[in-house]
Amino acid sequence: MITDAQVERWLREDVGHHDVTNQVPGETTGRLVAKESGVAAGLEAATAVFDYLGVSVTDRLEDGTAVEPGDEILRVEGPAREVLRGERVAVNLGGHASGIATRTREAVDTARAESETVQIAATRKTTPGLRGLEKRAVGAGGGDSHRLDLSHMVMVKDNHVAEMGLEGAIERFADRTSFATKIDVEVERVADAPRAAAAGADIVLLDNMPPEETRAAVDALADYEGVLAEASGGITLDDVPDYAATGVDVISMGSLTHSAPSLDLSFRTGD
Repeated sequence: MITDAQVERWLREDVGHHDVTNQVPGETTGRLVAKESGVAAGLEAATAVFDYLGVSVTDRLEDGTAVEPGDEILRVEGPAREVLRGERVAVNLGGHASGIATRTREAVDTARAESETVQIAATRKTTPGLRGLEKRAVGAGGGDSHRLDLSHMVMVKDNHVAEMGLEGAIERFADRTSFATKIDVEVERVADAPRAAAAGADIVLLDNMPPEETRAAVDALADYEGVLAEASGGITLDDVPDYAATGVDVISMGSLTHSAPSLDLSFRTGD
């Protein structure tokens, strides 16, 4: 859900205190148009910007729709001044989200060539203030959001293990979570994967392991029914086929959100 407070912050940053540039009289129409191929996303946020300014959104694509150069993504009509004030914020939000959705779709399609079941997931490596936008964009591209925040799942990381030991950390958090909360345990060695599963991990995150070690860890987890194997750590789009072929259940990629280039969009007024 996009709140008025979020929209106000976005617009305040761009409009400032003395906007002379957009003091344009009359009514107009506007179109958000794709300039390259990709996957549309962020249109809820773009719509919220125009709604806040009293501009009517008369048509828009659904997030997750594939677009080609020249495709109209969103159309508006209203006071020219307000249409122009919302233009750049809408383009920036839509372009950023569509870039993430496009990169995610590429990763999903690449993974599907090797495995019909592996999931492509995001991480918490998101832009402060834009996590909701970015996580929804991952979903629009066919990916999984992973945990949205710290409350959604327990992740036992290397710092926890350093303080309490692997089994000790898992036991401590298992005693303090709801039955509905999963525990994802990060390991850096193949031998630690079955240790984590035996201690109560629901998911074993194979951190920064090359594909051959990842495959060995997946094999080591085969005896632990219901425990998922997750590959993570610097995985790029080029790496996806090798990791998808290891048999992991999930490939989580920070690059979906922190490194995806914006999709090139243009806003044009008038018919």
